[in-house]
This record gives sequence, structure tokens and C-alpha cells, in this order.
Amino acid sequence: MPDHRLLNSRIPLVTLLCVLGLVRVPLLHADEPLPGPSGSYDESVLVNWLQSRTLEDAIPGGTFAIVTREGVTHLQTFGVKSVDTHASITQDSIFRLASVSKTFAGTAAAILVDQHLQDWNSPLSDLIPGLTIGTDSSSRTITLKQVVSHSTGLMPHSYSNLLDAGVNYDKIRGQFDQIPTVCAPGKCYGYQNVVFSLVADVVEVRTGASYEKYIEEQLFKPLGMTTASIGLEPYELSVDATVPHSKVRGDWRPTTTNAAYYSVAPASGVNASINDMTLWVRANLGAFPDVLSPEQLANLHEPIIATPHGNYFNRWSGMEKAYYATGWRVFDYRGLRAIHHGGGVRGYRSEVVFVPERNIGMVLMLNAESNLANDVVPAFLDSLLDSH
Repeated sequence: MPDHRLLNSRIPLVTLLCVLGLVRVPLLHADEPLPGPSGSYDESVLVNWLQSRTLEDAIPGGTFAIVTREGVTHLQTFGVKSVDTHASITQDSIFRLASVSKTFAGTAAAILVDQHLQDWNSPLSDLIPGLTIGTDSSSRTITLKQVVSHSTGLMPHSYSNLLDAGVNYDKIRGQFDQIPTVCAPGKCYGYQNVVFSLVADVVEVRTGASYEKYIEEQLFKPLGMTTASIGLEPYELSVDATVPHSKVRGDWRPTTTNAAYYSVAPASGVNASINDMTLWVRANLGAFPDVLSPEQLANLHEPIIATPHGNYFNRWSGMEKAYYATGWRVFDYRGLRAIHHGGGVRGYRSEVVFVPERNIGMVLMLNAESNLANDVVPAFLDSLLDSH
């Protein structure tokens, strides 16, 4: 019997029904049973935890999946696109990925190098006309590899405050010479959004095509990510787009979109559905070697620079060592090597993590700025480890 205290709450009806198990999107099934992760894994532990937290936080809507190389073993959607319209989230609903977009940018950079269109270790100041970076001469040697691994040696989060104020990338890039150099390139970690978006400049100089077109041709189309896109316009034009939500006096309310974060497309410009993201995680587990070869994946997931304590992921109790690779975070958690990235932009949160040696990965996307996203990765890894 449902708890009538829940039915009298302010939780959107569809969210409530999904959490209570009264409405649920069917799992995806292949023609034959899909091989699971190596060893036994009880998905119900994580699913039950997630449903409990979703109810507790009264999250407007979201979607969640567990995958292996071979396919999707669990997929569900819950809640609504907007608390104002109550249209249900579906498998085709579009979410902003925020910083999970960096995983696509790092991969695009690696493909560009594999195509012999750019070298990892050539100074970008030699490639991009008029580009001057940093206050120290050592910053003139910053390379593409250092940009995609956040090891430029520049002050962390340089000019993110201008993005927050609505200033576009094109108006910020001319100020790169004013970014303080805090260490020599390659010697220390410093997370970036604006500087990271030099990846798009490199792609456009080397290919003559837009960054958006390059990603579409090299990744979206080959992987079958039919609803994925980059930029504000496709997001606004999509009938499947979800609405961002923030808490206002204790209640979730639709919020606005800061277009400036779309101007740094490599850092935060990708829009995608859960169907798209299951393909992306499976690709990184090795499911599509004709698109991303085992050698490419090994290079993409290889640690480059150690990341310090202080960020939410470095506060997880099982965390041992953490690094940044090529567009991905890499860490050791209770002895398990995991590949991860999270994202947050006004009104959205997303988390992606996978464990190659166990052949398993997870995606969570929310149209709300919920702290649930901070906890889902360790919950997933703990449930995986505790199943063995």
C-alpha cells in the first residue's frame, strides 16, 4: 500500500509513481541474454538506493543506465521534463552533459592526432595566429596534450567567472595572456573550462570544419548517437529537450540557460539522451573497435597528471589515487581502477563512470542541481565491489 504521506507531498506525480515502482520504463533487451560484468553483480542494490534518494530529494526528472560492452543491462527514466508541464522523461529526452562534454573533446583531439593533423606536443601558440597564453614565457609552450589533461600550469578555472557573467568564449580568448602562470606546463593540475576550449580552435584550424561538425562526423554518427548534438540552438529546437531546475525556497523550479557555457563547446556544449550515452560508455568499454580501437582507448584512459584533494570526487571515502587523463578522470577506488567524469551546469547534473576490467559502466543524468550526483559514483562502485 503506498504511503499517503508521499502522495500528499510536492513531488511531481510521475516522479513519485516511478520511485514507488508504479511506472517504469522497460529494460532494454537484446535478442539473446547479454553477458554481464565479470563475476556476479546485483544491480538491485544500486537501483533501490537510487530510487530512495530520488524520492528523498524530490528530483524533477532524470535517467539512469548500467551497461556492458555487449549492451544495456538496466535502463530507467523517472520524473518529468519540467515541473510546469509534467511531460514525462523518456529514453529520447535530451539533457545537457556540462563537463562530461570534455570526454568527447579529449577523444576528438586524440582522433585528430591519429589522423596526423596535429601533434600532441607542438606549442599551440605556433598553430593559432595571435594566441598568447599566460603571464610567464613557459606558458608559450602549452600543448594540446596539456590542454586536454588540465596540466597547462595556468591558474585553475581561469575566466570561469566571466562565463558565469554571460561573456562568450570569443570575447574572452583575447585575454589569455593575462592568465597567471602558476607552474611550468605539465607540472601541475589546474582544471579549466575556457582554456580547455582551445580544442575547438585546433580542430577548426587543422580540419577547416567546425568543431561541431567534426564531433558529429567522427563520433556521433559512427556510434549511432542519433539525438546527440552540440550547442544552444539544437538544444532549444529539440522537442525532446528537458528543462533545467534549481531549488527556490525549498521547491524545484525551472531556471534559465546561461548561453555562455555553450560557447565553450569542448568544455560543456554536448546535449544527449540516455540512449546516446549508453553507446558512449559502451564505446569506451571497447564495444566499437572500428570507431575507438583498443589502443586509442588505452591512450585516452592513461593517467597524465595527479589531481589534488578538495573536489567532491576526491572526498569519497574509498578514493585512493586520482588523476586526469585525456578528457577523462581516472582513479583507484578501494583497489578498483575506474574512469569517470561528472558535469554540472545551471539546472543540470550528470555522472559517468566505468570499470574496464569488470566490463561495466553507469550513467546518471538529472535535470536538477541535486547533490545526489555527488554520491552516485561511490554508491555504484561500492555495490560493485560488495557483490564479489
